[in-house]
Amino acid sequence: MSASGGTKAIVAALSANLAIAVAKFVAFLFSGSSSMLAESVHSVADSGNQGLLLLGGKRAKRQATPEHPFGYGRERYIYAFLVSIVLFSVGGMFAIYEGYEKIKNPHEIKAWYWPVGVLVFAIIAEGYSFRTAIVESNQTRGKLSWTEFIRRAKAPELPVVLLEDFGALVGLVLALGGVGLALGTGNGVWDGIGTLCIGVLLIAIAIVLAAETKSLLLGESAGVEDVEKIKASVVDGDTVTRIIHMRTLHLGPEELLVAAKIAVRHDESAAEIADAINAAEARIRAAVPIARVIYLEPDIYNERAAAAGTNPGKNPDAPATPDAPATPDAPAASDAPDASAASDAPDASATPDAPGGTGTGSGTAPGGGASSETGASSPSPAAFDASAPRDDSGH
Repeated sequence: MSASGGTKAIVAALSANLAIAVAKFVAFLFSGSSSMLAESVHSVADSGNQGLLLLGGKRAKRQATPEHPFGYGRERYIYAFLVSIVLFSVGGMFAIYEGYEKIKNPHEIKAWYWPVGVLVFAIIAEGYSFRTAIVESNQTRGKLSWTEFIRRAKAPELPVVLLEDFGALVGLVLALGGVGLALGTGNGVWDGIGTLCIGVLLIAIAIVLAAETKSLLLGESAGVEDVEKIKASVVDGDTVTRIIHMRTLHLGPEELLVAAKIAVRHDESAAEIADAINAAEARIRAAVPIARVIYLEPDIYNERAAAAGTNPGKNPDAPATPDAPATPDAPAASDAPDASAASDAPDASATPDAPGGTGTGSGTAPGGGASSETGASSPSPAAFDASAPRDDSGH
């Protein structure tokens, strides 16, 4: 989703809401309609929301700092979450309160032509804003349904504007219906019922927005298509033979982090592996331009661990378990040469300065090679010096 497309939809919504808010307030002053007052506050809240989205987009462009090394891209998610709070508190809760008061103490609507005329004008203006948001969204929506687009979009601006404009249009219809029924029946309770319905609608939209932006704040992976492109770009079939496991994370709507452990051939030199990693990073950025931060770790693929389900590439939820190093069988005590002579030997603990008396040992036991996950070698017990002093615990 392009930032320019989102900005265009936000500006269109902001212009429409400011004009509508002024018109609704004038209609409320002349008619005393509670639906008009609720809609006026709703339009003011919407105008503030568009201002928050613009501010979030501007702050997200700041350069990374030592304190925030991955930049400020998520500011756009934070301000979108604030929009849901404003919509819930200022728009929805106020409308419910005003509707309750009007039902409890109904009064006749005066100068009916003001609210009706303003509502018709507001429907036209909101329709224009909604159409702009739809056109901009269609440029990036692809084959996704509207529900899938709102749930999967990584840039929050267009889903927020779409839901706001949709809620505004439905709210205007509810307000027009409440005013019309109040005028037709002469009972102002209908105006209060229309206002109450507007409040419930706004709270429902605010909850949906809060849930979606919370998911973005927690951190979402790349989309399915981008993940497949990255996987296809990493493996070259020569030095890089497969992906052992991979993780992606959106640092912002247009910035992606990619971290992967890749399998390389065991006989490749360090220089060849470094060149292969650099080439893989270039292929990833060419396939998915928003992949700005890439970390690739070379390793040796372990087929036995993958078959056992302990390899993260096959089962991401299971912890990686490196192969245990092979340990040669220790000779039985009865087979040790000259075992009886050990009792006649001088006490080893009496000669702490004898060679090998430190008990540190050196070297790598047979079979103690690199693990597919850690790359560390582990010496077997046979590699330690037998002349090391032992404590009472037998170590």
